[in-house]
Parts: sequence; C-alpha cells; structure tokens
Amino acid sequence: MAPMGFATTPSRSSYDIVIIGGAIMGSSTAWFLANDPDFDGTVLVVERDPSYQACSTAHTNSCIRQQFSTELNVRISQFGADFVTNLRSYMGDERIPDMPIQSYGYMYLADNEGFAEALREAQKVQLASGAHTRLMSPDEIAAEYPFYQLDDIVLGSINTVNEGYFDGGGLFDWFRRSARERGVEYVQGEVSAITRDASGHKVLSVTLATGEVIACGQVVNATGPRAARTAAMAGIGLPVEPRKRFTWVFEAREKLGRDLPLTIDPSGVHVRQDGPETYLVGCKPDPDPAVAFDDFSMDHAIWEEFVWPTLATRIPAFEAIRVVTEWAGHYAYNTLDQNAVLGPHPELGNFHFINGFSGHGLQQSPAMGRGLAEMLVHGRYHSLDLSPFGYGRVLTNSAIIERAVI
Repeated sequence: MAPMGFATTPSRSSYDIVIIGGAIMGSSTAWFLANDPDFDGTVLVVERDPSYQACSTAHTNSCIRQQFSTELNVRISQFGADFVTNLRSYMGDERIPDMPIQSYGYMYLADNEGFAEALREAQKVQLASGAHTRLMSPDEIAAEYPFYQLDDIVLGSINTVNEGYFDGGGLFDWFRRSARERGVEYVQGEVSAITRDASGHKVLSVTLATGEVIACGQVVNATGPRAARTAAMAGIGLPVEPRKRFTWVFEAREKLGRDLPLTIDPSGVHVRQDGPETYLVGCKPDPDPAVAFDDFSMDHAIWEEFVWPTLATRIPAFEAIRVVTEWAGHYAYNTLDQNAVLGPHPELGNFHFINGFSGHGLQQSPAMGRGLAEMLVHGRYHSLDLSPFGYGRVLTNSAIIERAVI
C-alpha cells in the first residue's frame, strides 16, 4: 500500500508534464503549475521514497537570507520571504497557519580585509535590491552582541529583516498538499529509463522500475542529489553530486542573554538560535568529497576536534554544551558554481532542470518553482528572468560568480 496521497500506479499512460522527484523543488513546480490559470493539463509527480526520510528537504536547516553577492539571488530570496510570510494569501487557503520568519539575521564575520571588502561590495548589491544589510565594526558588534569573541574580526555584516529561519517542513507540506488537491497526481515509484525520439531532440516517455511506460509532453528533473543520474538516463551530463553536511542541535549551560543570529564564522562553521533553549550548528567535512546516495553517517571526530572548539572560541558561553540531536544530510552540489541549473535543455527542449541548489534550495524553492512553471506553460520566464541559470553555461563551462556560498 502506498502512503497517503500517493497512488501505487499512475491513473493514465500519458501526462502533459511528468516531474521526477516530489520533494521541495518538484512539489513547488507542481503547485505553481496547478495554480496557473492558463494551464489545464495533467501533471504526474514520481517520487521514489514517499517517506522523504533521505531527501535533502528533510535534512534542511530551513534558513533564508538576502545576503548574496548577485542581484538575482537576492531577488529570488526576497520573493521566497514574501511567499512564506504570506503563504495563506498566496495559496488562498485559510487552513494555513502563520509561518513567520524568525528574523535573527545572518551575521557574517570577516577576519581579513579581503573578506571584509567582499562584504562591502555585496552590501552595495543588497541595498540596491532593497535589502536592509548593515555593516558593523567589531565595537558595534560587541555592543549589540556582547557574547562574541572578536579579537580577530575586522568587520561584520547582518540583515535582520526577513532573514533567519522558518518552517521549511511546513512550506513543503503545503506545496504538496495543495498541489494534490488541485489535481496533481503523486505516485510512488522510481524512473529507470527515459526514452528520446529518433531525432534525439525530444523525450517521448519515462519508464518506471515496475516496467510501466508513461508518455509525457514535458519532463522535469527534480531529483536533488540524484539529478546527474536522472539526466544521464536522457544522455545528458550534469555536474551535480551529493555532498555531505553535518548538523548538531545543542543546549548551553550559560545563557547568551539574547537571540543568536545565524553566525557565519570565518572557519566555515555556522551556528544560530534554534529554539528558546537550543542552538543549531552546521559545517561541511574537510575534505569534501562526493558521497554515496545512502551515506548519512556522522563524523564524530569533526565535532570533538573542530566544531566544538570553534564554537567555544567564538562564543565562550558555548564552552559547556550538550548535544541534543544530530544528523547528516546531502547538498545537491553543483560542482561548476554552486548555483541552480534551471529550465530546458537547449537541444532536448522538453527536458527541464531544477537542480544543483547547493544548500540554497529551500529558500529558493518558491521563486524557482514559479519560474519553471512559467517556462513549462508559457515558454518563457515572466516574474523574474532566471535565464542566467540555464543549462547553456554548463556546456560552455561559464560559472555564475556568487561569492556568498555557505
């Protein structure tokens, strides 16, 4: 028996749009399709694991920020913030509870003049886009946030307007629930093959592991860290791989006296308030290789030898702490430039990407799902021009230079 909301087999043999992957990106795209008054077609979402236990969405830290160095990424997150905080209005559903952003902000700490200059240049972009980023001297940081040790810090950057963390799981649930209620069909299954026509310029169908062949007008690759495997079924190379990211939630014996912004330490460790009595800290391994799709093992040495000492050095009140829970998740990591790949393939025109978000996916899901739905229905982007994220840059090895990657 399939989980609630999922069929065991598709109800038909042909769909206008087949979305492979039903986590945050697939479900966002599905919802925006179903919400478009100009679209009256059929949509099938194929999800290999309806429990979502191993997907990137389930392991997210649910953060959102406007502190990017490129205007387009700033605009994408601004729409995400507006969509989340006004979700009930966007979806037209009174059942949806308030989902405010906990706007403690991101605090970037620079320990050298090169990083400080990058923060200054990024702030210019952010302010021009309507963000509220402030640059702070060490003395100004100490006055507002006296718990930091700042001997090595030359500059800080923070924005406390629509920047912090939110209920990412709630957003995902409503995307999925509302899409189903609007007629999108979800089926438990795994795509094992993608068939192109004789010319090679069009996808004709997807084949499920059960052997069922589903004809499709358009197909969307929304398979997170497995995106390269899905693209390869269509004969396409995609520079996306699973990279492991560690998260710990902990309590501290000594209280800070105020809420902790999501602090980006120069070491790469990032820590934030998680609840009234808990904090959340994350980091990447070093080295940072691609991992197996099912590798979610923890590295306890990295906590003892790196993360905890870094925390205690930057915030001395965190010398005495107790881990409450921990987990490892996967970034769908774009090795080209750590930015999304979005939209149609330039030659296989009905094969669409929504891949490679490299840790930015949850906050970008409203704008990216909306944009891809516009492309699928209208053949172009209406709301934001997302064409810089197109697959063409993969073919030419032309990276988007986004300096604010965590």
